[in-house]
Amino acid sequence: MKSRIGEIIDQRGYKKRYIAEMMGISQNQLSNWVTGKSYPTAVKLFELAELLDCTVDDLYEKDDKERKA
Repeated sequence: MKSRIGEIIDQRGYKKRYIAEMMGISQNQLSNWVTGKSYPTAVKLFELAELLDCTVDDLYEKDDKERKA
């Protein structure tokens, strides 16, 4: 899956530092979610979607390998 978290944060006009603070996580953790190095827990995923006023589905998209499967 490809993360769209960074893109959506930028679209909403937020700073990543602000989102990390509101989520109670480190900026490094948020960066890992944005780059796909790690993934949020289900609880944090729903919190993030609510904070960004989007759906959980909006936060990720299938990459090319998953589309072909």
